Amino acid sequence: MLVSARSFAEYRAMFALTDRDLDQRVLDCPAGAASFVAEAGQRGIDAVAVDREYAVHREELGLLVERESSFKRELLTRETADFTRSWYADADDMIRQWTASSRLFRADIAARPERYVAGSLPELPFTDRSFDLVLSSHLVFSYGNRLGEEFQRAALLELARVARREVRLFPLVVYDTGERDRGLERLREDLAGAGLGSRVERVAYEFQPGGDEMLVLTCDGYRAPAPAAHRAGRPGAVTVDPVRWRHRERSD
Repeated sequence: MLVSARSFAEYRAMFALTDRDLDQRVLDCPAGAASFVAEAGQRGIDAVAVDREYAVHREELGLLVERESSFKRELLTRETADFTRSWYADADDMIRQWTASSRLFRADIAARPERYVAGSLPELPFTDRSFDLVLSSHLVFSYGNRLGEEFQRAALLELARVARREVRLFPLVVYDTGERDRGLERLREDLAGAGLGSRVERVAYEFQPGGDEMLVLTCDGYRAPAPAAHRAGRPGAVTVDPVRWRHRERSD
């Protein structure tokens, strides 16, 4: 899994965010080194980021984006060769944009550390209905074939637990295959059975071919069950990335 650093503008496009949406309390989960919360803060928006990497690496995570992307430049070039060019001109442009966002992230996490909370799905360190709107990008469905449906279901229920109004997830395609997640409709049926409505919406953003849809969970009337019932899912084993921390072995 590649640590990403997407911008506020990308978030607006990926999640079809309106000014009214951004007048709410927003959670970004998992946030990685994105600059969404940093740029939101500059605009007076009440936004919080959560990611498991904040427990240890924090500011270093932004530096990781730059170094990891450089190490993986050739791989990124190959993997994105057939991707849509409406947002990034090419892999080098993507790396440039991510680098700019990661630098905003690094500055903000140092200046406003309380806005960056260590935590990970499927158990988040927030009380029920802590946020009006919850955003989740490039995890639950992007890596669904690795994480499995049990984890996905637990993650979706947990995101809904901390949301008062909506959860929005993007994209719905699997990163490795480019296909829409095969378990999506089963998951939506499970969520309906748990009292969560959902809908699929097309958005004005596409990078990976076919990745122009988000899943919206409506949480207004949802009340999470007892913890033991909705936190049973656990993520499956994720392959360790041997490149991720290689820069530590090199001298600057």
